[in-house]
Amino acid sequence: MSDNKPVYIVKVNEFEFSFSKADIEAIDLMKKNAAEFNLIKNYRSINGKLVNTDNSYKKQVIEIEGEIFQVNIKDELDQVVEKMGFGSSSGKHIKEIKAPMPGMVLEISVKNGQEVKEGDKILILEAMKMENSIMINANAVIKHIAVKAGQAVEKGQLLVELE
Repeated sequence: MSDNKPVYIVKVNEFEFSFSKADIEAIDLMKKNAAEFNLIKNYRSINGKLVNTDNSYKKQVIEIEGEIFQVNIKDELDQVVEKMGFGSSSGKHIKEIKAPMPGMVLEISVKNGQEVKEGDKILILEAMKMENSIMINANAVIKHIAVKAGQAVEKGQLLVELE
């Protein structure tokens, strides 16, 4: 993988940006505590504060110098999942969740018959030495779990059926 390949797509309010691993490593960012940080950009110090976040840290509300920003972060897995048609819950009812890439199921976070809400973690899939949380993008009920923890899966393989 090239260091210049976009790894993260970040939407801040209505603006969208792409960041490579090299871009991220070049950021001069200092964490003050769990919710506050300092960024140095063009010889200017900028203070920021994490106001709110979801469990995955992919949807955040950040305050920078008194201004509030809505931040949505999509990593490589999110981008693959979106390309497979799982990215938006625009009225379509999803009946199944398939593996976005080959890997190993490390953990299953749901049970048959369980009601899940948008953003809930379904399972963890290890791929390319990275743990990827597979989240649901709409409210649903788990009909059938087609895999077990420790099982190897192929790209496109059925993981979970939904009602």
